[in-house]
Amino acid sequence: MKTKLLATALATLMAVSPAVAETLKMSHVRPQDATIDVELRAFAKDVAEATGGDVEIQIFPASALGDYTNVQERISVGAIDMATQPAATAADRRMQISSFPYVAENWAQARAIYGPGGAIREVMADLYAKQDITMLAAYPVYFGGISLNVDAVNPGSTEPKGVKVRVPGIKSFQLTGEALGYIPSPIPFSEAFTAVQTGVVDGVIGSGAEGYYASFRDVTKTYIPANTHFEVWYMIISNQSLMALSDEDQAALKAQAEAFEATRWTVAEADQGRNEQKLADELGTTIVSLSAEELAGMSAKVRADVWPAVLEDVGAEWGQSILDKVSAASN
Repeated sequence: MKTKLLATALATLMAVSPAVAETLKMSHVRPQDATIDVELRAFAKDVAEATGGDVEIQIFPASALGDYTNVQERISVGAIDMATQPAATAADRRMQISSFPYVAENWAQARAIYGPGGAIREVMADLYAKQDITMLAAYPVYFGGISLNVDAVNPGSTEPKGVKVRVPGIKSFQLTGEALGYIPSPIPFSEAFTAVQTGVVDGVIGSGAEGYYASFRDVTKTYIPANTHFEVWYMIISNQSLMALSDEDQAALKAQAEAFEATRWTVAEADQGRNEQKLADELGTTIVSLSAEELAGMSAKVRADVWPAVLEDVGAEWGQSILDKVSAASN
């Protein structure tokens, strides 16, 4: 009798107890309170509300869960749930297509290429899928530039400058640095600040005003808005983590990610301008002004020297077919 009563009590307790929320860990590369950190925390709140508390997202800033390359690998095997970060090319060199230099010239073109239905957006989703990862959203950040801890040397020219810069370990960035007249040195992001601070390199290529303000503000004496590439990050989730959610919660998560991206496209361009101004006003950084002719010359040099080499690296026929779609969307 006691056993029967105990079983009944346990069943009743389980029926009235609230369901345990599914907790997802989300990594990103910027410090706490940076723009992306604030926006992701708002996103997490929206997801919790949309799922009635079923899904909680914990935000881990400043690469607390590991370098973004390692994080992507761990998401692929389900060891980490989510991230919003640059695409890591170590697992698939074709992901370099996302950071192809000078592929977009303005924000309208960038949205056509990287936004919903865009040529690069679609192919990136497919490449992530091959790694057991679902892309939930694209996160437009900025057009890239060059941060220097020294005075600029012929910033509008592509002639050799004798200036050594850190670049990501991605071939397109290394070749772009060379084409623009710099001496590129591949260094992991986690070691980049110290490399500049100690004079191992004179500056950085691979980020933009937001990134330099967030992570290199003390070593950015000069900023050159060279539009080297369009920086876009991706909100990704492990397929294992996604499938662990109910159909209703999956739908709610995807809807909130779509809304998150839509909002970001409306503020990203102004955000870039604000960050450039913050570098100048708060840090005294010299913002170099480049003419349209200088930017066109830099773009032409990179397209001529870098594009063929990167296409060979990602697969010439495959890469060119995407660039053809990009060209059609940009015209």
